[in-house]
Amino acid sequence: MIKVEKLSKRYGATTAVQELSFEVPKGEVVGFLGPNGAGKTTTMRIITGSLGATEGRVTLDGQDVFENPRQVKKRIGYLPEVPPLYTDMKVRDYVRFAARLKGVDDIKGAAEATIDRVGLAPVAHRIIDHLSKGFRQRCGVAQALVHNPDVLILDEPYSGLDPAQRMEIRDLLKELAQEDRTVILSTHVLADIEAMCERVVIINKGKMVGQGPISELTKVLGGRTITLSVARPEGLLDILSVMPGVLSVTPGDAGAISLFTEPGDIREQVAAAAVPYGLLEFSGRQSLEDIFLHLTQQAEA
Repeated sequence: MIKVEKLSKRYGATTAVQELSFEVPKGEVVGFLGPNGAGKTTTMRIITGSLGATEGRVTLDGQDVFENPRQVKKRIGYLPEVPPLYTDMKVRDYVRFAARLKGVDDIKGAAEATIDRVGLAPVAHRIIDHLSKGFRQRCGVAQALVHNPDVLILDEPYSGLDPAQRMEIRDLLKELAQEDRTVILSTHVLADIEAMCERVVIINKGKMVGQGPISELTKVLGGRTITLSVARPEGLLDILSVMPGVLSVTPGDAGAISLFTEPGDIREQVAAAAVPYGLLEFSGRQSLEDIFLHLTQQAEA
């Protein structure tokens, strides 16, 4: 569906994106990750045709984004980190305006269907500036969706939302992702990436540092971080520090302990050692955060 080939973007002596290549098949939801300033937003703007590239090529079903911008843009819905809202407009008028800009035939019908779909019906008569951050974010999703695109590009859709609002938007995006759309999602909320995406693309300083299924990328870590909490930590620290396979042990507050292990799974041995000391909590799963930190820090070295 989307193919990025040796994409580069330079601003004078500054290189924002350097020879970036990846593909996103039809119907797949991919997490696009990287530290601040890694080049994520620049890449997404190029994919949507909002920004030109210095070198490289981006195609959507074989159509070149730079050679056929109008045709490609009709198939893409883009939600920037700051939604392009006219806050003095009413919600319904704004969604109809977005539909008109995107060449929708049945403007009123498409706008009403989209308003219902993204949960804006209760506030459709209100001025956008008077809405909560969560509803304004829904307005941004509505403008990206009103022309029923095949592809959604979402840049930090949870930015500035409180936990309840973030959950609302996440549930909405989950529904949209189940409709066989191709989705590229960029966010620093890695738990939401794990919940929605099977595959991630990770960049740092404009370069690719890792891509693939999350389950496969865990293999690059080798070791494992284990965190636990016990009622009586005295004595356990000494046992864990000399346990075969344990590289480091770090005590925390209120009986919390964190340790890093060599390659191999010693969770059972660690848990068995902790039980006599009143084991309260235990976690040894390799997370997307572990993968992200490992790959981006390795690239810095």
